[in-house]
Amino acid sequence: MSGARTDIEAVEAANTALYEAVERGDVDALSELWLDDEISVVHPGWPVLTGRGEVLRSYALIMANTEYIQFFLTDVEISVLGDTALVSCTENILSGGPAEEDGSAGPLVGGLVVATNVFRRTEDGDWKVWSHHGSPVLVESEDDEEDGTSPDDGDITM
Repeated sequence: MSGARTDIEAVEAANTALYEAVERGDVDALSELWLDDEISVVHPGWPVLTGRGEVLRSYALIMANTEYIQFFLTDVEISVLGDTALVSCTENILSGGPAEEDGSAGPLVGGLVVATNVFRRTEDGDWKVWSHHGSPVLVESEDDEEDGTSPDDGDITM
């Protein structure tokens, strides 16, 4: 039983490293966390991207266009079966664009994304990302609550 707990802790550490690399904008560190081939990613609102080149390019693009990003992970569930692990979580994201002209911080925006990260254990025993899929969580805005509309009415914010 202790081996299973060790695997869960190792997967949790690999999952945390993934988000920390994105927060730092560290493409090299991010690159080290992914398998070498047959990988895929779905960012919220994006099509499926496959292959190491496309996946890493997508992260580089996101990092280059995001001045600040921080992830607060909640609802983290980890399952390990052999050499494959599944992590589901909610990404509570705080992000911001470029600084204002006066040098002050740009506006910060919050968002929720439900994510599934699939890891594979390599021959070296390291857990590497095989696939990431993020889907936005649709939430009601305060305006919806006041006027009685709901997200089903087509007035949706993310």
